[in-house]
Amino acid sequence: MTAPDDLLNAARFGDSGAFEQLVAPYQGELLAHCYRMLGSLHDAEDAVQDSLVRAWRSVGSLDERGYVRAWLYKIATNRCLTSLERRRRRELPIDIAPRTPTTEISWLEPCPDNLPEAEYLARESVELAFVAAMQHLSAIQRAVLILRDVLGYSAAEVAELLDTSTASVNSALQRARKAVDKSVPTQQKVLRDLGDEAVDTIVTRWTDAWKAGDVDTIVSMLADDARYSMPPLPEWYQGHDAIRTFLVSGPLQHRWRFLRTTANGQLAFGTYLWDDTAGQYVPGGLDVLTIQSGRVAQVVAFLTADLTRFGLPARIGL
Repeated sequence: MTAPDDLLNAARFGDSGAFEQLVAPYQGELLAHCYRMLGSLHDAEDAVQDSLVRAWRSVGSLDERGYVRAWLYKIATNRCLTSLERRRRRELPIDIAPRTPTTEISWLEPCPDNLPEAEYLARESVELAFVAAMQHLSAIQRAVLILRDVLGYSAAEVAELLDTSTASVNSALQRARKAVDKSVPTQQKVLRDLGDEAVDTIVTRWTDAWKAGDVDTIVSMLADDARYSMPPLPEWYQGHDAIRTFLVSGPLQHRWRFLRTTANGQLAFGTYLWDDTAGQYVPGGLDVLTIQSGRVAQVVAFLTADLTRFGLPARIGL
């Protein structure tokens, strides 16, 4: 996509207002891109801001064709690659070795669906399973897979963005595709196939069961091999018996309220537990659910998530 000549020329000659107008349409999709690469919304926001600073410093070198989008993606991708050289990959508890010291782990973070320019999120490409799988690829493989399969750049265009050869791009893409399982239907498709009424029923039963402390209903809604994790805690649970024991001995000792939202293109809930001192329900985390065949196959409860980023209140009353 080329830039308007007047904005491009003004930006190239030092007009900061023109530059802001020039890059504004791309900031949302750049944030989604950096999130896919880095697995952290906070890191992605830093990467985008740094990329825009770099873009401003080098806008004078942007040629007259004004291919702003590709130019910004090149800057942002290289910024992410540099970041990945010095940071650990981000994990979910179910993907780490049992005795890995938690002090050495960087945790995957959830991503709101209400970001600016949300149409560029390609929500299936920010689902937890996909972003978690990205973390186990090399930095170059991540970049190539995202640029080719998510954003639709050609191999030649990706080679230009990454300053490498088309052959290298195709090789990295082949290895990345082998490592990422695309046979599992996306949550977007699963929920669409279920239909709004069935999804609403799941939401109502799930929220009512947690409100009532009804462990039998909660467990009955789980898939047989369901998994339950709570980053940044490393422990996780699988199967009805293990999850039931955990819920009864821990979370269901408290009073809860759940509010529906979405995160990573998936069904999610802001969770609030009663605080006697505050006299209110205070944040307990963000639960992101994976649904398969109408049942809950996975719950990832991000205990430290900022619920206001997901369109939810900081606290709720009675």
